[in-house]
Amino acid sequence: MLIVKKFGGSSVANAERINHVAQTIVKSYKEGNQVVVVLSAQGDTTDELIEKAMEINPEASKRELDMLLSTGEQQSVALMAMAIEKLGYPVISLNAFQCKIYSTSTYGNARIKDISTERINNELERKNIVIITGFQGVNRRLDITTLGRGGSDTSAVALAAKLGADICEIYTDVDGVYTCDPRIVKNARKLDEITYDEMLELATLGAKVLHNRSVELAKKYNVNLVVRSSMTDAEGTVVKEDTKVERMLVNGVAVDKDVARIAVMGVKDEPGVAFKIFSLLSKEKISVDLIIQSIGREKIKDISFTVTKGEMKQAVKIIEDNKNSIGFDSISYNDNVAKVSAVGAGMATNPGVASMMFEALYDAGINVKMISTSEIKITVLVNDRDADRAAVAVHDKFMDAGMQIG
Repeated sequence: MLIVKKFGGSSVANAERINHVAQTIVKSYKEGNQVVVVLSAQGDTTDELIEKAMEINPEASKRELDMLLSTGEQQSVALMAMAIEKLGYPVISLNAFQCKIYSTSTYGNARIKDISTERINNELERKNIVIITGFQGVNRRLDITTLGRGGSDTSAVALAAKLGADICEIYTDVDGVYTCDPRIVKNARKLDEITYDEMLELATLGAKVLHNRSVELAKKYNVNLVVRSSMTDAEGTVVKEDTKVERMLVNGVAVDKDVARIAVMGVKDEPGVAFKIFSLLSKEKISVDLIIQSIGREKIKDISFTVTKGEMKQAVKIIEDNKNSIGFDSISYNDNVAKVSAVGAGMATNPGVASMMFEALYDAGINVKMISTSEIKITVLVNDRDADRAAVAVHDKFMDAGMQIG
């Protein structure tokens, strides 16, 4: 079998954990498998590198930030290769340039375009364990790019798809995908399996266990994906096209506190206004999530939407700089908000889910600011101070109703 294993920063945070992971890797190799390993930077290394950059230049270019941040993963793979060498097994560490992981040129949030597998396959034929830097690629100028936070998951799934791996195992500090973050909801339960679509929604809506782009790739290329713990031998959660178990009403609740709300007040109630606003943001690569447009009144309306906290100031400035061409009265913004979402494939065929969710929020005395729905999810915007309490209320509501989450 060809196995791709990905280990996150907490799994390789120090020498003890690196040696533990090295033994896990060697165990798979000794069983006769070809093993490709993708690593994140150790522990808080990426945050520490960002702090170093801010000490030197708070306005550092994204290109130079990528050059700096990519060193974290290079450190991880070299140390892991050393640990496996010490155990007496053949191994080689490679960075994105050596693997030829080609990406777009968007520094800080690049996307993988293609991977040349020649070098990796040659190393596997030499019976080497191959350790590869996650989170990074190279663009057409051969500059190092990074794939955004959580990008090592995407690196691993992309490699698994391109190499035709039998399985892609994502190792984390939890033993699978839970119905909610156990740090928020104490009675959250681990799922044995979950669909790609449900996992994609949860990842996009704030669940930290997998990067959303990695789930997109896994679904597109039907990658056999498993999330499991690097600390124990417990069975993980299988992410797949469809589950064998009876489809439940709701499979998870996600909380996302990296949210800001922007409201553009008094825009003209005529065609093309929304296009003007969102095309300006799109040109600057600012992603917009929840959107609400009020009913027109006296030929004007209001448009509210959410972005990440880090993009709020830039988005507000873009809109204010184009006030004359857009045409609006005022703009307000607030980053003291959070998204709480209920996700489940069973929603599509079961009425009353929204009613139950809003009842839970009402009973908890939580005010809802914005609402968004799809066939398999309901998302509400609440005050950030209410986010954890809202997640507990929604989670418990479905559990108590006998329509068990998971």
